[in-house]
Amino acid sequence: MKNVTSNADAPLVIIAAGGTGGHMFPAQSFAEEMIKRGWRVGLVTDDRGLRYVDNFPAEWIEQVKAATIGSKRPDKLLMSALKIRAGISAAKKHMKQVKPDLVAGFGGYPSFPSLSAAKALKVPIIIHEQNAVLGRVNRVFAKSAVTIASGFGRLDKIPPQANAHRIEVGNPVRAPILAVRDVPYPSLESGKVNVLVTGGSQGAKMFGEVVPAAIEKLPELIRRNLHMVQQVREDQISSVQAIYAEAGVSCELAPFFTDMDKRLAATHLVIARSGAGTVTELCVAGRPAILIPLGIAMDDHQRANAESLEAGGGAEVILEKEFNPTSLAHVLEEMLGPHGDLALRAAAARELGPLTAAQELADIAIKAANI
Repeated sequence: MKNVTSNADAPLVIIAAGGTGGHMFPAQSFAEEMIKRGWRVGLVTDDRGLRYVDNFPAEWIEQVKAATIGSKRPDKLLMSALKIRAGISAAKKHMKQVKPDLVAGFGGYPSFPSLSAAKALKVPIIIHEQNAVLGRVNRVFAKSAVTIASGFGRLDKIPPQANAHRIEVGNPVRAPILAVRDVPYPSLESGKVNVLVTGGSQGAKMFGEVVPAAIEKLPELIRRNLHMVQQVREDQISSVQAIYAEAGVSCELAPFFTDMDKRLAATHLVIARSGAGTVTELCVAGRPAILIPLGIAMDDHQRANAESLEAGGGAEVILEKEFNPTSLAHVLEEMLGPHGDLALRAAAARELGPLTAAQELADIAIKAANI
């Protein structure tokens, strides 16, 4: 965690965020902006969120026990209820001590106790929804929030009464990705095409099976110009490499890329899942994509995210149940062919990129706190 020094008299915002990168990265960008404006920041998350706090600029971090409000099993429901009750009680006690001026919820269970305590203690609330579907915890507090800030223009499942105080700001993104926006879309004049494949933990195995098999099916005229940069599970690297070699396709394979900003800057086409962070980064960078929404995602929110980019002209969407070598090869042949218009698709994606999300969210927060 960053070493944070602050003025004890400065206003305090408690950021409550679920333990995934999709929640934590926008929360971190918001925290950095609030500190620039003279605020103090505290963070509430769970044990998963602690994996993302090395650079989180909070002066303190409160951990809540993991739980869920979505289980239908009576035993798990009871256990979750007890954890939630204890979490709310602890949050109230803590808030009475630190006296926050605002609580900002970024979704996920860990935000539930803090938002509940804030509501009970009449501390102003704002919520930020990264996806194109309002998450379950954010839905609970939608009518209590001063403002709902949304990552996309589309926001499904928002209560009608809450729509009046919703503002689209986009999703805050990390500085290295913002810098990619200044890198022009790579020229296609040479005919060479760089394809970046990033499956994440919920897609790497399937992508390692489907993508190389689809590349094999492409016409030789397209294959010989491809360079594949693909996130592949360790146990799949040798088999994927062999398929690309047989197909005459150059490749770089790794379980994880630490220089994703540089990879994204050099790519012509991305094949990926459609989490809110991924879709937003594609828009900010201005890179076209083929998106495969995670089929088991809560409320099918990844499909809604993907459809937002597709509607803007920056992506093609293949549903997971329809994702196979034949369907992917068909889409690839269209996009990589003479009429694929990759550069136009890149420009369309770029038009959707939010550049000032963190600043706008900070403006909303300060107004909500009425300071």
